[in-house]
Parts: sequence; C-alpha cells; structure tokens
Amino acid sequence: MMFDFSSNQFQFVQEYHEINSFDFYLGVDGLSIYFVLLTTIIIPISLLSNWNSIVENIRSFVIIILLLETLLLAVFLVLDILLFYVFFESILPPLFILIGLYGSGNKVRASFYLFLYTLLGSLFLLLSILTMSSIMGTTDFDALSKTNFNYYSQLFLFYGIFIAFAVKTPTIFLNSWLLKAHVESPLAGSIILAGIVLKLSLYGILRLILPLLPKAHINYTYIIFLIGLITIIYASFSTIRTIDIKELIAYSSVSHAAVYLLGVFSNTIQGIEGGITLGLAHGFVSSGLFICAGGILYDRSSTRLITFYRGITQVMPLFSILFFILCLGNCGVPLTLNFIGEFMSLYGIFERLPIMGILASSSIILSAAYTIYMFNRIAFAGAYSKFFMFNIPDLTKREFSILLSLVLFTVLLGVYPAPILDGLHYSVSCLIYNS
Repeated sequence: MMFDFSSNQFQFVQEYHEINSFDFYLGVDGLSIYFVLLTTIIIPISLLSNWNSIVENIRSFVIIILLLETLLLAVFLVLDILLFYVFFESILPPLFILIGLYGSGNKVRASFYLFLYTLLGSLFLLLSILTMSSIMGTTDFDALSKTNFNYYSQLFLFYGIFIAFAVKTPTIFLNSWLLKAHVESPLAGSIILAGIVLKLSLYGILRLILPLLPKAHINYTYIIFLIGLITIIYASFSTIRTIDIKELIAYSSVSHAAVYLLGVFSNTIQGIEGGITLGLAHGFVSSGLFICAGGILYDRSSTRLITFYRGITQVMPLFSILFFILCLGNCGVPLTLNFIGEFMSLYGIFERLPIMGILASSSIILSAAYTIYMFNRIAFAGAYSKFFMFNIPDLTKREFSILLSLVLFTVLLGVYPAPILDGLHYSVSCLIYNS
C-alpha cells in the first residue's frame, strides 16, 4: 500500500481501544508524513552519536531516547487535538530526565529551565484547546477543520496557541531555555532538541493555527513578521559574539526557526512549502553540526570554546570536509536543501509583504557571517592549537557514517527537492484554499 500525495485526507488511519470508553485514532497526511520520516531518521542517529560517551546507566539512556521517539511520533500521528496536547507535553519529562541525568555543568538548572518555560507556555495551549472543545463539542481534527469560529473567538484562541508555539520555536525573549538546554544537554539531547522538538511548533502551526484560525493569523501577520525579524537579527548577532561552539549552533537554530516561522505565516504556497522544507533541512544540518561540535570535537578536547580550536584541518582532514559541507548548508548555499527552504520562505514573505521580505533576507548575510567565522576559526586560523598536546585521530567509521548520512540528505535533496516539494504541494494548496 502506497501513500497518496494527491489526497489531503488522513491515510493509514488506525483506531485504538486500549482504555474502556476511550478510543483514539492515528494517521498521517501530506504534512505530517515528512515530520514522521524526520523523526525516524534523527532518533537512530542520536543514539549512534552517543555510542561511546554514555558509560553509566546505558539501558536507562536508551529507554529514554526510545520513549521520546514514541511520544514524538504520537504528536505527529494523533488525530485529536486534546491528545495532541497530551503527547506534546509528555515529551517534557523524558527530556527533563535526559538532561538532568546525562547532561554536564549546570544540567539541573538547564533541565528546570526547559521544563518550566515550556510547561507554562503550554498552559495557554491547553486553555485554547478546552475552549475549542466547549464551543464545538469535539476535539477531532477533521471535525474542527470543517467549522468556522467567529472572529473574536479566533482572536482569543490564537493568543493562547501562538504563545505556546512561540515558546517552543523559540522567539525572542522566550529562548533562554533552549540555550541552556543545548549547552548542558548530552549530545543525543541536543540532536533531538534541534532536529525534532523545535519542529513541534512548526507542525502545530500547520495543524492548528493555519486551518482553524485563518482570520486571526492573517490579522496578526504584521506583528508575527516583526517578532520573527527581531528574532533573526537578535539571534544572529548573539551568534557572532559567542565563543561557545554549542551555544553558537543553538543561536543559529533560533535564527533559522524564525525564518521558517515567517515562511509559514506568509500564507502563500511558496512560503509554507519553503518553511516546511527549511524545517526539515535544519533538522539534518543542525544535527550534523551538533555532532561535530558536541560529539567529535568535544570528545577529543573536552572543551567547547572556539578560541581553543584552530588548524584542525592539519590533523582531521576528513572531518574538515564534512564539517565544511554542513557549514555550507547552514549558510543556505545553492545545491543544499537549506537553500531551497530559505529561498522559498523568503520568496513567500516578499510576496506577502515586500519590505519585510527585504529585511528578512538579512538572515542570508548574517548566517554566512557567523558560520564562516566558526568554520574559519576551527579549521584554519593559523597553526594547530598548542592547547592540544597530543595527536587527535580523524573520524572513526561510526562518526564518518553518521555525518555522511546527514550530508547526503542535505545535498541530494538540495539537488533534487522534488520528493519533498511535489509531495507537499497538494496538501499546502488545500491548507490555504480550504481555510
């Protein structure tokens, strides 16, 4: 049985009666299938990347990662808005335990930041969902998508849902939890956070805001664009000034997340397709960069400070090549999937509001600035750092295989993006014209 991309209906729907008087449905459509595939690719990579660095409580570590995969897949597969919230929040306890047990430095503080920020933000989402349920008497996605809330109801619901997703994206003033979580998290946690968890807000916007609250999100487009633009500029300049390589990649994630946030709120086919594509591309590239920084370099040097890296090409040429390709992807260079996503997102923004499209295009220059700065300091910058008093081995077969797989996804889909764009087109068109 093959998936039909020419239908906007949920497919492979399965009904479960695990609890008396309570049943739920799982299924995929043309939007959710890409997030499901991204999850099934990134989770095994996150496990393999931590293969040697976790030496205690390995069984518990694997159980937490697999539990996270189950809950993340449930978010993308569930067909009920209330269960969407339940699984959306259920991700927090495993992440809290993962960072608290296997993190480094101020891991307890970072795990509490993650838990409290996202929990408090999601309370607004719960309030909006309960309001929807009380108005319509149902929490089923299909039933809700066929209803029209009045304008003032949409405004009230929009506030609650957008605040929750603004925390999870995250936007400016709401991003401190992400930086602390990334810096102190184990490598697998950073990969899952950047590669999948940040995409929950993107998926939530596509599933809840765009189809259910069309009048509200169109009315607030200018404010959302302004928030996104400020986030891009703030995160990019913060990236340029930081000296911690994991923090630099975390700020970079915030900047790219703001671009695909603007893309999906442009309410154009190109913008929404570009936002989803950029989200998928960011999942591959950011995971690869975190493996380079928090895995390969940190495992060999026990430091995250960029000032201690230079001339790494002299001793790790294979690593430098793959790292360079991932950096090109982070810049949005042509022939990478990031270029397709970023170009289409900015095109959609420009089509909706030209002046904002021009200003948002600054992300291209700024991302190139901080990415080239990072690569130049690590790969070149003179003689090999005297901080390392021993020879560092190049990539192992495991590390090479992991990075190569992410590079191939980024480059091959950048050269031939039809599997993503053609598959998205009908679902995105229905999303715009049916709302």
